[in-house]
Amino acid sequence: MTDEPLAADGGRTGIDRSVPNSARIWNYWLGGQDYYEVDRVAGDAYREMFPGIELLARASRGFLVRSVRYLAEEAGIRQFLDIGTGLPTADNTHQVAQRAAPESRVVYVDNDPLVLAHARALLTSTPEGATDYVDADLRNPDTILAEAARTLDLDRPVGVILSGTLGHIPDYGEARSIVRRLMDALPSGSHLSLNDGADTQPAANEAQERYNASGAVPYVLRPVEWIAGFFDGLELVEPGLVPCPRWRPDREPSGDPAEEVNFGAVGRKP
Repeated sequence: MTDEPLAADGGRTGIDRSVPNSARIWNYWLGGQDYYEVDRVAGDAYREMFPGIELLARASRGFLVRSVRYLAEEAGIRQFLDIGTGLPTADNTHQVAQRAAPESRVVYVDNDPLVLAHARALLTSTPEGATDYVDADLRNPDTILAEAARTLDLDRPVGVILSGTLGHIPDYGEARSIVRRLMDALPSGSHLSLNDGADTQPAANEAQERYNASGAVPYVLRPVEWIAGFFDGLELVEPGLVPCPRWRPDREPSGDPAEEVNFGAVGRKP
């Protein structure tokens, strides 16, 4: 487990270790080291209720990697806006994109000081490309776009990444509005890569309800058709909205029911 992390300027970040944090718990489930005891306890409690959570976490990460690879290799995207970045792990957005196209430019957005401290320390660009880090809340898409414009040319297509983030916006109308405002500001040919948790498994639903009652920032599991609503006005790339392991898989999904909780898709703005 991590000690209190250093901020980018070498000072302390003032991280709150009294309540669980979704980015740190996700890091714990993925086998990382950047979490505290409160996160381990919450993560273990969730796993007791829903033993497939680590499989789900890996499935979500795998979708992110494959969708970014698709955007860079097949859709020709060279600019990426990754909102709700989470803690760095293997195959972060800029690493996947810049392997395919070293000139890719990536802006990471989060409002968690631990995430930003680690991102600035670890997520370094290729010489040909660029990375930047924006401290902003998902609820403020205008601020995100204004800050991202320092690094990205918003008159050219952008790949927007929302990986497991919109569940933190409890109001569905507000969540849809955020997506719409982001995509409306970008030109034709921009893409949205989005995956989020669905309310398809009773065990996962109960585990999430208990987690939400812990004092941590809540995360809402939604009906699959509501997740589909985030892509209104976009052209879905084949195979459409599916469980994350079934989106252009590198290998055959295992068939574990946990794979049916996180759903993902990529949509293109016409």
